[in-house]
Amino acid sequence: MPLSRSLSVTSLSGLEDWDEEFDREDAILFEIAWEVSNKVGGIYTVIQTKARLTCEEWGENYFLVGPYMESNVRTQVELIEPCNPALRRTIDKMNSSGCKVYFGRWLIEGSPYVILLDVGFTAWSLDRWKSELWEKCGIGVPWFDREANDAVLFGFLTAWLLGEYAAQCDDPPHIVAHFHEWLAGLGLVLCRQRQLPIATIFTTHATLLGRYLCAGSVDFYNNLAEFNVDKEAGDRQIYHRYCLERAAARCTHVFTTVSQITAIEAEHLLKRKPDFVTPNGLNVKKFSAMHEFQNLHAQSKARIQEFVRGHFYGSGFIIHAIIFTCPYTITLCQTYVFLLFCVPCRHLDFNLDKTVFLFIAGRYEFSNKGADIFLEALARLNYLLRVNHSEVTVIAFFIMPARTNNFNVETLKGQAVRKQLWDTAQTVKERFGKKLYESLLVGQLPDVSKMLDKEDFTIMKRAIFATQRQCLPPVCTHNMLEDSSDPILNCIRRIGLFNTSQDRVKVIFHPEFLSSTSPLLPMDYEEFVRGCHLGVFPSYYEPWGYTPAECTVMGIPSISTNLSGFGCFMEEHISDPSAYGIYILDRRYRGVDESCNQLTSFLFQFCQQSRRQRIIQRNRTERLSDLLDWRYLGRYYISARHMALAKAFPDTYMYEPQEPTSATGFRYPRPASVPPSPAHSLHSSPHHSEGEDEEEPYDEDLEAEKDRVNIRQPLNVPNRNKNHTVGLPEKN
Repeated sequence: MPLSRSLSVTSLSGLEDWDEEFDREDAILFEIAWEVSNKVGGIYTVIQTKARLTCEEWGENYFLVGPYMESNVRTQVELIEPCNPALRRTIDKMNSSGCKVYFGRWLIEGSPYVILLDVGFTAWSLDRWKSELWEKCGIGVPWFDREANDAVLFGFLTAWLLGEYAAQCDDPPHIVAHFHEWLAGLGLVLCRQRQLPIATIFTTHATLLGRYLCAGSVDFYNNLAEFNVDKEAGDRQIYHRYCLERAAARCTHVFTTVSQITAIEAEHLLKRKPDFVTPNGLNVKKFSAMHEFQNLHAQSKARIQEFVRGHFYGSGFIIHAIIFTCPYTITLCQTYVFLLFCVPCRHLDFNLDKTVFLFIAGRYEFSNKGADIFLEALARLNYLLRVNHSEVTVIAFFIMPARTNNFNVETLKGQAVRKQLWDTAQTVKERFGKKLYESLLVGQLPDVSKMLDKEDFTIMKRAIFATQRQCLPPVCTHNMLEDSSDPILNCIRRIGLFNTSQDRVKVIFHPEFLSSTSPLLPMDYEEFVRGCHLGVFPSYYEPWGYTPAECTVMGIPSISTNLSGFGCFMEEHISDPSAYGIYILDRRYRGVDESCNQLTSFLFQFCQQSRRQRIIQRNRTERLSDLLDWRYLGRYYISARHMALAKAFPDTYMYEPQEPTSATGFRYPRPASVPPSPAHSLHSSPHHSEGEDEEEPYDEDLEAEKDRVNIRQPLNVPNRNKNHTVGLPEKN
């Protein structure tokens, strides 16, 4: 199915600046989401990172609306009195009518105003509001669906807030209300049903039905046009939620989604083509010197290497058993013969300087996030590395939270043994240094044979004896509550990646979010990502994909798919994404086995890169962070708000949409210098390519300057306050 384009495609040249002055002085922006100061999912990241730019654009006329969660308010919100007189009267009126409405500043970058609605305090109105929802909109919500009940309460309170604010204003205001996802969508439906003078925008970050269908292993994208959406939603007992989401999408003035792939999905499942695609961005911190982020990579990689030293410590004998049937039995019962033998092995038998760290992270959705195809590709990669006698070792981390009861004892022991060996080495080093110092003091060269005495050797022997282990390094760092039915562990058992010394691919499953306070791997997520070499995200269902976007901003190459919003966005803006460290896996037009082979090829080529090639590729990847900065991507939200105002208030605002223009001149071309992988060079082995690399021309500054020409300048929005009028940004 071809990718259809929305009114404004996700091309940086596809948005034209408006001809007339867009005066926002008397316009008010309310942004409504369940994730405002309430970390639930990825929408929290969208709103949190976008807040600074939106505050610069709207100043005192920007308000975020979300649910009141006491535990979050204690640490994230500073409660204050509203400065806006109309808003103060609105909150007082609602509080005197049986509601609890709080106002404050969200303590994030930009310090936006937040209005928090206590849905639990107004639960006494739930039955009355449900009846009104059925009578006015024909949508019934069952009593047992707590999340939908919260959506009803939140929606009615939001509509009440917006309607009361419009009534309290002295002059008719131009209100823009931007609603995110179905949990906030009912407020939009009620605003339209009550004919409030409000310009509305609805953004779906992922359709409800799409998530449920993909979780059920359905051939989703090839059957989008064939689904009976009402039946599918009813079969999954989410019909009432689906109705809320679809009603919001159909009622809004402007309908947006986060990627082209989700736009196709929304057009078929919600029966409306999005007006805009509004890609998700990040606040990009640029370093003053290119080598700074490379230094951070080296520091973080060293900490991961320390963990690996502890995880794969020691040596020992592994007991193997061969079981076979005796052919000479004359009874009806088979006779089994057991042959036991011990095999000596060293677990840390690989060079950490030639070890590549891969990782996958996110929600534990085994198929949707692509963990299944990643594991299969790792098994094939292991075979390729072994038959090619590669010196490279791959360690793949799976960072996906699952149900556990504690750390694995063997894993904790490994880190304790590592620390003990370090302490032993420091003790022997001090004794050696003292003897060397005394020898030099008397003017003699030391006798090396006498520098280590019997006591030193005894200390070292004891340390080596403590490293003996009779088991393989654990695959999982925690004790799983559902070990026998866990999808990742069962797949590892099937493909046989048990971290043996013969395997060139090792697997570490960390079923918990990373934390700098962990006794096992004391690193936060950002630090861990910086220390890895490649992020692997072969998702089947990923409306956007913040994980590969975060990798790009930190200069870490990643593998994404053409079924993720991030992958489609990068394919559109980069002529050769793999040259910039963005590998796009084809899961749309290829079968599972073909996609797995392609992923294996990507991984094998990456493992063949020399250290210099990886450094060059990281430099290129980090330069792409400009594409993901909110100062670029924020212009899509500006256009969506302008269109909504023009539709709701045609006498005041005017918007003339233009057809998207070509992205030529705003695409990153393929670099013409050093090849990104040995697949394009003279030799295929890392050893030979390393020697050839030194002779190949590469000028980092010149290449970076050429790339900067291929993207328009960031959006510069002057700071606003209530006494300062801001017009349109000039066209760059």
